[in-house]
Amino acid sequence: MRKKTINRLKAVRVILAVILFIPILFFFLDFTDLLPDSLSKLLRRQLMPAILTGATATLVSYFLLTLLFGRIYCSVICPAGILQDLFNRIACIGKKKKMRFRYHKPANRLRYVILGLIALTAVFGITELCLLLDPYSNFGRIATGLFRPAVVWINNILADFLSSKGDYSFYHVTVRTSTVALISAVAAFLVFAVMAYFRGRLFCNTVCPVGALLSLVSRYSLFRITFDKDKCNHCTLCERNCKAEAIDSKNGTVDASSCVTCFNCTSACNRNSLKYTFAPPSWKKTSAITGAKKAPLISKSRRSFITTGAALAGSVPLTALANEKFRESAAPVTPPGSLSIERFKNLCTGCHLCVVQCPTQVLHPAGLKYGLGYMLKPYMSYESSYCNYSCTVCSEVCPTDAIKPVTVEEKKVTQIGIAHFYKEICVVYTDENDCGACSEHCPLQAVHMVPYKGTLTIPQVEAELCVGCGGCESICPVRPVRAIVILSNPVHQTIQLPEEEEVKEFEVDDFGF
Repeated sequence: MRKKTINRLKAVRVILAVILFIPILFFFLDFTDLLPDSLSKLLRRQLMPAILTGATATLVSYFLLTLLFGRIYCSVICPAGILQDLFNRIACIGKKKKMRFRYHKPANRLRYVILGLIALTAVFGITELCLLLDPYSNFGRIATGLFRPAVVWINNILADFLSSKGDYSFYHVTVRTSTVALISAVAAFLVFAVMAYFRGRLFCNTVCPVGALLSLVSRYSLFRITFDKDKCNHCTLCERNCKAEAIDSKNGTVDASSCVTCFNCTSACNRNSLKYTFAPPSWKKTSAITGAKKAPLISKSRRSFITTGAALAGSVPLTALANEKFRESAAPVTPPGSLSIERFKNLCTGCHLCVVQCPTQVLHPAGLKYGLGYMLKPYMSYESSYCNYSCTVCSEVCPTDAIKPVTVEEKKVTQIGIAHFYKEICVVYTDENDCGACSEHCPLQAVHMVPYKGTLTIPQVEAELCVGCGGCESICPVRPVRAIVILSNPVHQTIQLPEEEEVKEFEVDDFGF
């Protein structure tokens, strides 16, 4: 009977994980804009976005959930955790690759030092270490940089095949990708895949700040996995199936701070010696391991040290230089609703959801062009597109409020940058040819044409009317440097729209001739 109950608990966990994971994954992959923007509310329930947005109710509920049932969040709600489980499942294909884990003492000093560094640097407005290690943001970069292009590629192959048969139900889609997005996605993918293959949930229990934070609570969880030592024959089946490497079958102990409550161990046990039951910890114990003496603060495993050290090797030099200030002349243009560059830099975790949801694909992830402090964060790129005058999608889907929700009316008067015209390279000046493309694409006529030579006209910018949408820059024919470009407002401003002229209605009684 107990075995059936445990199997049901595992089935419920798997079903809940799938129900939450699939909509999140599809939301990142949706290149046809079929899914509603309101689905982004699921992403706001991720732990790191909840911390950044100050969602107290969400945070309290997660801590209470962890205190009651252990780290359910890591095995059910976190998309990065579920992705690692998928990697682990793939690695277990074939009997020879099953039951491949063994107990490792938790590297507490390492994971709590990382957590402390993230908290300390965040106080000073430095969020780069969080950006590199946040599980949700890494999942977002993998989904947008790898999975989404793969889905589009498959779609385009199907479109070619079906169109050759006279079926046009599929159509070609062009998705702009950047080298930076691809590199960051591949790096995150390899870290997750390699760690999951060799050590299961090593990322979650060693370098993940969310896992470290929840482990502080889960060590005191009321419901937990415990041993019935009278039934256990120390066969190690549970230990070899524990992807969190939290079970020491030799001593009959379970590290509650590392356990992600996946029920793999209980379903693998043939003697019902493991049970998930109400077992409040003794407050006199200082160890998170049930029934064990105090564990050392850090694992002495050389392999653990090398693996986790390699995962962090790339982040150390980046974090050291992360507080590098932007030069104002090279400041990025940030989306309407971000309020200022500094605020956006501090709150954005680079999940790239706004990038994939942008209808005009004007948002691009930054490389090093704006310094290390802005790496992987989106900026407005007007090379081939512009920001739709009445679009507010990015502000509606941002899970961290780095882009605050704005109405269409607010968007239309938000000045994120100002167009600057360089007469010396304009084709009207250099070739004495008519153009006016920039003026034609300006929604507010902040760029308009004025008399120049003879019948020629040349652009002129009214800075007080410009909102920095980039319509002028994206259409300018001058290459490689545009004759009109948007320069960023470090702090966004509000413009005053011109009053609309009153249009008098005339009733025509007769023809005018």
